[in-house]
Amino acid sequence: MTSGTDLPTTSWAVLGMLSHADELSGYDLKKWADWSLQFFYWSPSFSQIYAELKRLEKHGYVTSRTVTSEDGVRGKRMYAITTSGRDAVAHWVNHSPVEAPVLKHSVLLRAWLGHLAEPERLREILTAHIDYAEKMRRRAAADAEGSDANPDWAFPSAVLRWCIRHYEAERQLAEDLLDDLEALNKRGRLPRNREAPLAPPKSKSRPR
Repeated sequence: MTSGTDLPTTSWAVLGMLSHADELSGYDLKKWADWSLQFFYWSPSFSQIYAELKRLEKHGYVTSRTVTSEDGVRGKRMYAITTSGRDAVAHWVNHSPVEAPVLKHSVLLRAWLGHLAEPERLREILTAHIDYAEKMRRRAAADAEGSDANPDWAFPSAVLRWCIRHYEAERQLAEDLLDDLEALNKRGRLPRNREAPLAPPKSKSRPR
């Protein structure tokens, strides 16, 4: 068994999913990730899930067995968290440094470069993002409703309700930005004075 201090966060996410059940297959883990993790952290492929399971098994945090069907045909491989794995993920939850969320918003980047964009194209981008946020809100709401009946899923259900509010806010922010851009277009875009260098505007001191 090796130290788990070098594990990436994605490994802890997979190990955490295993902590909710006695045994899960790679297919089960993919379904669980699509049910909850995709809304706020990660939507892994099957290859990513199996790579993490292999890494976790190497650390001794996961065991696996192959289930054989009644007719003797080799079936799927099932994975279970070990006692040391449960202790390790609990230690990670309680004691590891919490990284600040990183916002990389490709829609905002295009709006930020709006002086180079066609107004109609920016409108299309924002409208598509509004539709995306609403779609994700509806998916999160449906999954949260399905999880409320199971007390074992109380914490994932609470996070799903947070995701509903997040995508509601994201949709509203995109609608507000679209209104701002429409107002900017109505006023007319001022040409940049190319003789003067572009410098960031001065701002008030930021809180540390």
